[in-house]
Amino acid sequence: MTSTLARPAPSARGANPKPLALSNLLFLVATMVFAMVVVGGITRLTESGLSITEWKPVSGAIPPLTHADWERAFDLYKQIPEYKEINGPAGMTLAQFRQIFWWEFVHRLLGRLIGVVFALPLLWFAVRREIPRGYGWKMVGLLVLGGLQGALGWYMVSSGLADRTDVSHFRLAAHLLLALTIMGALIWFALDLRRLAITGRDQPARLTAVAVGALGVLFVQLLYGAWVAGLNAGQVANTWPLMNDRLFPEGVDWSKGALFAFANDPYLVHFVHRWWAWVMVAALVLFARKVKGADGRRASVAIHSAFGTQIIIGIATVMTGVAIWLAALHQAVGALVLVACVWGAHVVGRTR
Repeated sequence: MTSTLARPAPSARGANPKPLALSNLLFLVATMVFAMVVVGGITRLTESGLSITEWKPVSGAIPPLTHADWERAFDLYKQIPEYKEINGPAGMTLAQFRQIFWWEFVHRLLGRLIGVVFALPLLWFAVRREIPRGYGWKMVGLLVLGGLQGALGWYMVSSGLADRTDVSHFRLAAHLLLALTIMGALIWFALDLRRLAITGRDQPARLTAVAVGALGVLFVQLLYGAWVAGLNAGQVANTWPLMNDRLFPEGVDWSKGALFAFANDPYLVHFVHRWWAWVMVAALVLFARKVKGADGRRASVAIHSAFGTQIIIGIATVMTGVAIWLAALHQAVGALVLVACVWGAHVVGRTR
């Protein structure tokens, strides 16, 4: 009886569906996306993102192998504003260039590996007709999003190659948020597939209104976190809870209007990010209670643990003047907050 429930009839799900194996693949890819988010944060914090000035999706997987190759890569970097205005006058050497090059290279290499690790096994599942019915188009959608993420990454980098010394913080935010969206979707479908493997019934969870509300509040916080990173807004104040001895910071430029200031002014962006965090806390506390009431105690504990840790690390990041290791940890735990909330949203949205 148990065996029958664990394996749906071939006529209902395809030739030989293997939802548990596909679920494990999605969890593996989600873990790799998480690693890429962490490495991407370090790449940004070490100002390494513009070190590779070409986009070569295939041949770019091979790093410089000879001294001449390194000299060529360095010469290309010398042509962009970041080198001309910042690192060149500071006397950057080839050895120093290699340090920032490797962070960006590893970040891009992870993206390529994610594509291979996902696409090849998925092709194997498809050829053997082991993808449960109704999930094929979802897997293709995830692959398309992954390709778009790579293109968006280059679109972000290209914004810093001509007229400015860094990338657009809007493009940076889009790149990060799409990565987090992909990670969340991978986890969501993996949980659906795991439930199918256990119950033998395909009952995908639905996104409820309460989950949309909680994720929407979290989205705003993640968006402002990305803007803080892109504008180096974390550097404008290293005290908490006051910003340079004031509740509301001095120096906000309102000359181009409030809308422009809320999206572009480092002081205001930092202010919104640190105080919207408490709106997020309130929303997630209420959401976690809802999750617990839906028989999701472990997911509820995960949500509380994640945002509690994130608040502590965020304050420490500010007070240390944005220490790189703390800032990278802050971004990593921010991604874990999303993971916990997606888990909770799935629990609340399950059909009983």
